[in-house]
Amino acid sequence: MRTHPESAARGRPPIEAADEGPLDPHVLVVMGATGNLARRKLFPALFHLWHLHLLPERFRLICSSRTAPGTEDAFLPMVHAAMEVYRGTIDDLAWQEFARRISFVPTFEDDGAALERAVAEAAKELGNDCEILYYLAVPPSATESVVRMLGTFDVPGSAKIVLEKPFGKDVESARRLNETLHDFFEERQIYRIDHFLGKEAVQNILALRFANGIFQPVWNYQHICYVQIDVPEQIDIQGRAEFMESTGTFRDMISTHLFQLLGFVALAPPAHMDADSLHHEMIKVFRAIRPIDPERVVFGQYDGYRDEAGVDEASTVETFVAMEVYVDDWYWIGVPFYLRTGKALAEGRRTITIGFREPPLKIFPGDVNDTCNELVLELTDDPTIFADVRAKVPGAAFRLGRGRMRLALVEAFPEAEPLEAYERLILDVMRGDSMLFISTEQVELLWLLCDPLLRNPPRPMHYPRGSWGPREALRLPAEHGWRLPDS
Repeated sequence: MRTHPESAARGRPPIEAADEGPLDPHVLVVMGATGNLARRKLFPALFHLWHLHLLPERFRLICSSRTAPGTEDAFLPMVHAAMEVYRGTIDDLAWQEFARRISFVPTFEDDGAALERAVAEAAKELGNDCEILYYLAVPPSATESVVRMLGTFDVPGSAKIVLEKPFGKDVESARRLNETLHDFFEERQIYRIDHFLGKEAVQNILALRFANGIFQPVWNYQHICYVQIDVPEQIDIQGRAEFMESTGTFRDMISTHLFQLLGFVALAPPAHMDADSLHHEMIKVFRAIRPIDPERVVFGQYDGYRDEAGVDEASTVETFVAMEVYVDDWYWIGVPFYLRTGKALAEGRRTITIGFREPPLKIFPGDVNDTCNELVLELTDDPTIFADVRAKVPGAAFRLGRGRMRLALVEAFPEAEPLEAYERLILDVMRGDSMLFISTEQVELLWLLCDPLLRNPPRPMHYPRGSWGPREALRLPAEHGWRLPDS
């Protein structure tokens, strides 16, 4: 067990460190530190990791931004306020111990001289084994210029760089970004983050599939007849008109999150559970995806979207996507994968549904209905896995009903200390583990797949707020229907 000298200040006993052992000292540099992502996700995640004694004993957090506040005295209260909004009331002594590791250094355009000096001084202070981690929480338009600036820094120690999606907006821009990255960093130093892959429930897809003999043998086209990956959002664009108008839901969600989830569901058993093996199998899946049929894609736009502040009154940007995808390999030939996501829908959920083929012979009278047995994975912070099965209803008659087998992971492991997705992924970067991150080849393969559709997209169909999207999307899965809403 690793203990820290500040244990008393943190207000709780230390927990067991990860199997990898103590982390090397780190200088963590957050670019775009005054933005929404840093305030909403990064700072609360880092504070919680420090509170759990999972950060290195020696670390410095250097924050930078091109926007106000321009001084450390003004910046620290902003971070403290973000902590309280997203973590609740925090202990003053714990905050003081954490805050003394934070410094703020503004940058101006591409002038990072002051930041370069601050990083070099902090790295020197922490020692020869110090590592540097650059986290780019910046708008997509600023990514390349920030990479060039950081890549020229003359600082001691090895460096890693973390990028947020989107990783380009098409094949050409993705390749240009990748070339810029590789001008300054090797592939092993680059971490493209998709926070969906850091969720406990998503990682449990791998455990469920490959650690259980009751699932691994049947995870293929011979036993599975459809897969649904469904991520509806109840919220609208929440004032992010500039982002939505420039990106759209397909680039924001489908070409990143949902295709990555598809990869986790469809990949063949890796030789080892490590980064190289997992990336190898994911790439095979993406190479096997059949060219997208535009006739099996539905774009939608919620009523009132064009009235949102900052939205073009004639906008054709999609706020909803539903589509059918096929993976033409030995495991999944002929099995449709249905993907759906959108804004201002009836409910906010993150669900993967696996539909199993029916028994070839029906021998029981009065069968329940024609709905398949389904295995459902709820990708929430309180992950739940359940299976809908047929069973005999207790009583004198032999009558079938539908029952549910359920596994709630938090209840099953009450002593566990679950981490939020960003917390897990930040730790992985510090450990140098890229298993849950996206490789250059994956990015370019997915853009090659998506580009033809995006060059000639379907016209968005309107749908009411609070609905499940356009009627055409509801009909996409044919007789099976969408799992959501639950019947």
